[in-house]
Amino acid sequence: MPKKKLQRFADLAKMPNVYQIPDGLPGCWHSRIFRNNRPITLELGCGQGDLTLALAIQFPQRNFIGVDLKGARLWNGAKQAQLQALPNVAFLRIFIERIGDYFSPAEADEIWITFPDPYPVYSKRHKRLTSPRFLPLYQKILKPGGLIHLKTDHEGLFRYTQTVVAEQGGVIHQALADLYQHPPADERLLLPTRYEQAFRKKGTIIRYLCFSVPPFDRAAERPWPRTPSAAVNACRPC
Repeated sequence: MPKKKLQRFADLAKMPNVYQIPDGLPGCWHSRIFRNNRPITLELGCGQGDLTLALAIQFPQRNFIGVDLKGARLWNGAKQAQLQALPNVAFLRIFIERIGDYFSPAEADEIWITFPDPYPVYSKRHKRLTSPRFLPLYQKILKPGGLIHLKTDHEGLFRYTQTVVAEQGGVIHQALADLYQHPPADERLLLPTRYEQAFRKKGTIIRYLCFSVPPFDRAAERPWPRTPSAAVNACRPC
Protein backbone atom coordinates (compact mmCIF):
# COMPACT_ATOMS: atom_id res chain seq x y z
CA MET A 1 0.00 0.00 0.00
CA PRO A 2 1.40 3.45 -0.92
CA LYS A 3 2.96 5.38 1.95
CA LYS A 4 0.71 8.38 1.27
CA LYS A 5 -2.43 6.29 1.67
CA LEU A 6 -1.14 4.73 4.88
CA GLN A 7 -0.47 8.20 6.27
CA ARG A 8 -3.98 9.31 5.42
CA PHE A 9 -5.44 6.30 7.21
CA ALA A 10 -3.42 7.27 10.27
CA ASP A 11 -4.57 10.88 9.95
CA LEU A 12 -8.23 9.84 9.90
CA ALA A 13 -8.00 8.49 13.43
CA LYS A 14 -6.94 11.95 14.63
CA MET A 15 -9.34 14.08 12.61
CA PRO A 16 -12.00 15.61 14.88
CA ASN A 17 -14.68 15.47 12.18
CA VAL A 18 -14.22 11.77 11.31
CA TYR A 19 -15.84 8.93 13.27
CA GLN A 20 -15.24 5.20 12.94
CA ILE A 21 -16.43 3.69 16.23
CA PRO A 22 -20.13 3.76 17.26
CA ASP A 23 -19.49 4.26 20.98
CA GLY A 24 -21.41 7.30 22.18
CA LEU A 25 -22.80 8.25 18.77
CA PRO A 26 -26.39 6.89 18.55
CA GLY A 27 -28.76 9.54 19.83
CA CYS A 28 -25.93 12.01 20.41
CA TRP A 29 -25.29 13.57 17.01
CA HIS A 30 -27.18 16.73 17.93
CA SER A 31 -25.97 17.10 21.49
CA ARG A 32 -22.40 15.81 21.31
CA ILE A 33 -21.20 16.18 17.72
CA PHE A 34 -22.95 19.19 16.19
CA ARG A 35 -24.12 20.79 19.45
CA ASN A 36 -27.36 22.02 17.91
CA ASN A 37 -30.80 20.66 17.03
CA ARG A 38 -30.65 21.33 13.30
CA PRO A 39 -31.77 18.67 10.78
CA ILE A 40 -29.28 15.96 9.81
CA THR A 41 -28.71 14.91 6.21
CA LEU A 42 -26.66 11.82 5.30
CA GLU A 43 -24.82 11.19 2.04
CA LEU A 44 -24.24 7.45 1.65
CA GLY A 45 -21.26 6.37 -0.44
CA CYS A 46 -20.01 9.96 -0.35
CA GLY A 47 -16.54 9.30 -1.79
CA GLN A 48 -14.54 12.50 -1.35
CA GLY A 49 -17.60 14.26 0.02
CA ASP A 50 -18.23 16.58 -2.91
CA LEU A 51 -21.97 16.78 -2.34
CA THR A 52 -21.68 16.75 1.45
CA LEU A 53 -19.39 19.78 1.34
CA ALA A 54 -21.43 21.62 -1.29
CA LEU A 55 -24.65 21.15 0.67
CA ALA A 56 -23.00 22.18 3.93
CA ILE A 57 -21.78 25.42 2.38
CA GLN A 58 -25.11 26.18 0.75
CA PHE A 59 -27.24 25.25 3.76
CA PRO A 60 -25.38 26.24 6.94
CA GLN A 61 -28.61 25.83 8.92
CA ARG A 62 -28.44 22.04 8.47
CA ASN A 63 -25.97 19.33 9.53
CA PHE A 64 -24.39 16.94 7.01
CA ILE A 65 -22.69 13.57 7.45
CA GLY A 66 -20.79 11.88 4.63
CA VAL A 67 -20.65 8.09 4.92
CA ASP A 68 -18.14 5.88 3.11
CA LEU A 69 -15.74 3.03 3.83
CA LYS A 70 -12.75 4.12 1.76
CA GLY A 71 -10.57 6.15 4.08
CA ALA A 72 -8.31 7.74 1.46
CA ARG A 73 -11.37 9.33 -0.14
CA LEU A 74 -12.88 10.44 3.15
CA TRP A 75 -9.59 12.09 4.07
CA ASN A 76 -10.04 14.55 1.21
CA GLY A 77 -13.53 15.52 2.29
CA ALA A 78 -12.62 15.78 5.96
CA LYS A 79 -9.55 17.88 5.17
CA GLN A 80 -11.57 20.26 2.99
CA ALA A 81 -14.17 20.62 5.74
CA GLN A 82 -11.40 21.57 8.16
CA LEU A 83 -9.77 24.03 5.74
CA GLN A 84 -13.12 25.69 5.10
CA ALA A 85 -14.00 25.66 8.81
CA LEU A 86 -17.34 23.96 8.26
CA PRO A 87 -18.86 23.20 11.69
CA ASN A 88 -21.88 21.45 10.16
CA VAL A 89 -19.94 18.60 8.50
CA ALA A 90 -18.88 15.20 9.83
CA PHE A 91 -17.78 11.96 8.19
CA LEU A 92 -18.34 8.31 9.06
CA ARG A 93 -15.94 5.62 7.86
CA ILE A 94 -18.11 2.51 8.08
CA PHE A 95 -19.82 -0.25 6.15
CA ILE A 96 -23.24 1.14 5.23
CA GLU A 97 -24.73 -2.17 6.36
CA ARG A 98 -23.89 -1.04 9.90
CA ILE A 99 -25.51 2.39 9.66
CA GLY A 100 -28.03 1.39 12.34
CA ASP A 101 -25.22 1.01 14.89
CA TYR A 102 -24.38 4.70 14.59
CA PHE A 103 -27.81 6.33 14.78
CA SER A 104 -30.84 6.06 17.01
CA PRO A 105 -34.28 5.57 15.42
CA ALA A 106 -35.55 8.72 13.68
CA GLU A 107 -32.29 10.60 14.27
CA ALA A 108 -31.71 11.50 10.60
CA ASP A 109 -33.94 13.74 8.50
CA GLU A 110 -32.83 13.01 4.95
CA ILE A 111 -30.59 10.73 2.88
CA TRP A 112 -28.75 11.25 -0.40
CA ILE A 113 -27.40 8.33 -2.44
CA THR A 114 -25.30 9.70 -5.27
CA PHE A 115 -24.07 7.51 -8.12
CA PRO A 116 -23.77 4.26 -6.17
CA ASP A 117 -22.39 1.11 -7.76
CA PRO A 118 -25.40 -0.26 -9.71
CA TYR A 119 -24.15 -3.86 -9.45
CA PRO A 120 -25.56 -4.75 -12.88
CA VAL A 121 -24.83 -8.46 -12.46
CA TYR A 122 -28.11 -10.08 -11.39
CA SER A 123 -26.56 -12.24 -8.66
CA LYS A 124 -25.19 -9.14 -6.91
CA ARG A 125 -28.41 -7.12 -6.87
CA HIS A 126 -28.61 -7.45 -3.07
CA LYS A 127 -25.58 -5.14 -2.82
CA ARG A 128 -27.44 -2.24 -4.39
CA LEU A 129 -27.93 0.54 -1.85
CA THR A 130 -31.63 0.69 -2.73
CA SER A 131 -32.27 -3.04 -2.41
CA PRO A 132 -34.65 -4.56 0.18
CA ARG A 133 -31.54 -5.35 2.20
CA PHE A 134 -30.77 -1.66 2.77
CA LEU A 135 -34.10 0.18 2.75
CA PRO A 136 -35.14 -1.13 6.19
CA LEU A 137 -31.91 0.30 7.61
CA TYR A 138 -32.82 3.74 6.28
CA GLN A 139 -36.40 3.29 7.46
CA LYS A 140 -35.19 2.82 11.02
CA ILE A 141 -32.88 5.83 11.28
CA LEU A 142 -35.04 8.31 9.31
CA LYS A 143 -37.73 10.44 10.84
CA PRO A 144 -41.25 9.63 9.55
CA GLY A 145 -41.60 11.09 6.09
CA GLY A 146 -37.85 11.59 5.70
CA LEU A 147 -36.85 11.80 2.05
CA ILE A 148 -34.31 9.66 0.21
CA HIS A 149 -32.71 11.10 -2.93
CA LEU A 150 -31.07 8.91 -5.57
CA LYS A 151 -28.96 10.22 -8.45
CA THR A 152 -27.67 7.68 -10.96
CA ASP A 153 -26.53 7.29 -14.53
CA HIS A 154 -27.80 3.69 -14.59
CA GLU A 155 -31.26 3.17 -16.05
CA GLY A 156 -31.55 -0.32 -14.59
CA LEU A 157 -30.92 0.88 -11.04
CA PHE A 158 -33.35 3.76 -11.59
CA ARG A 159 -36.16 1.36 -12.62
CA TYR A 160 -35.25 -1.25 -10.01
CA THR A 161 -35.43 1.28 -7.18
CA GLN A 162 -38.88 2.47 -8.22
CA THR A 163 -40.12 -1.12 -8.21
CA VAL A 164 -38.64 -1.93 -4.79
CA VAL A 165 -40.02 1.25 -3.22
CA ALA A 166 -43.51 0.63 -4.60
CA GLU A 167 -43.59 -3.00 -3.49
CA GLN A 168 -42.49 -2.09 0.02
CA GLY A 169 -45.23 0.48 0.51
CA GLY A 170 -43.02 3.51 -0.01
CA VAL A 171 -43.95 6.69 -1.85
CA ILE A 172 -42.21 8.00 -4.95
CA HIS A 173 -42.37 11.79 -4.83
CA GLN A 174 -40.43 12.57 -7.99
CA ALA A 175 -38.89 10.53 -10.80
CA LEU A 176 -36.87 12.30 -13.48
CA ALA A 177 -35.61 10.05 -16.27
CA ASP A 178 -33.43 12.91 -17.53
CA LEU A 179 -32.54 15.42 -14.82
CA TYR A 180 -31.06 18.01 -17.14
CA GLN A 181 -33.65 17.89 -19.90
CA HIS A 182 -35.83 20.24 -17.87
CA PRO A 183 -33.69 21.40 -14.92
CA PRO A 184 -35.74 21.41 -11.68
CA ALA A 185 -36.22 24.42 -9.43
CA ASP A 186 -34.57 22.63 -6.50
CA GLU A 187 -30.98 23.84 -6.75
CA ARG A 188 -29.69 20.93 -4.66
CA LEU A 189 -30.37 18.56 -7.53
CA LEU A 190 -27.94 20.44 -9.75
CA LEU A 191 -24.95 20.29 -7.38
CA PRO A 192 -22.59 17.94 -9.26
CA THR A 193 -20.23 15.33 -7.85
CA ARG A 194 -17.01 14.32 -9.62
CA TYR A 195 -18.76 11.28 -11.06
CA GLU A 196 -21.62 13.38 -12.34
CA GLN A 197 -19.30 15.85 -14.03
CA ALA A 198 -17.48 12.99 -15.76
CA PHE A 199 -20.73 11.38 -16.89
CA ARG A 200 -22.10 14.63 -18.27
CA LYS A 201 -18.93 15.25 -20.29
CA LYS A 202 -19.59 11.92 -21.97
CA GLY A 203 -23.20 12.88 -22.65
CA THR A 204 -24.57 10.32 -20.20
CA ILE A 205 -28.14 10.89 -19.00
CA ILE A 206 -28.47 11.58 -15.26
CA ARG A 207 -31.54 10.21 -13.51
CA TYR A 208 -33.06 11.35 -10.23
CA LEU A 209 -35.51 9.74 -7.83
CA CYS A 210 -36.98 11.11 -4.61
CA PHE A 211 -38.90 8.73 -2.36
CA SER A 212 -39.83 7.94 1.21
CA VAL A 213 -40.29 4.67 3.06
CA PRO A 214 -43.02 3.73 5.57
CA PRO A 215 -42.42 4.96 9.13
CA PHE A 216 -40.44 2.56 11.29
CA ASP A 217 -42.65 0.49 13.58
CA ARG A 218 -40.67 -0.01 16.77
CA ALA A 219 -43.23 -2.41 18.23
CA ALA A 220 -43.31 -4.74 15.25
CA GLU A 221 -39.78 -4.21 13.93
CA ARG A 222 -40.69 -6.55 11.12
CA PRO A 223 -38.04 -6.96 8.40
CA TRP A 224 -39.06 -6.40 4.81
CA PRO A 225 -39.01 -9.34 2.41
CA ARG A 226 -35.57 -9.74 0.87
CA THR A 227 -36.55 -10.10 -2.78
CA PRO A 228 -39.87 -8.67 -4.02
CA SER A 229 -41.18 -10.58 -7.02
CA ALA A 230 -41.52 -7.62 -9.36
CA ALA A 231 -38.15 -6.26 -8.32
CA VAL A 232 -36.55 -9.54 -9.34
CA ASN A 233 -37.96 -9.14 -12.83
CA ALA A 234 -37.09 -5.45 -12.94
CA CYS A 235 -33.42 -6.04 -12.24
CA ARG A 236 -32.80 -9.02 -14.53
CA PRO A 237 -31.91 -7.03 -17.65
CA CYS A 238 -29.71 -4.52 -15.78
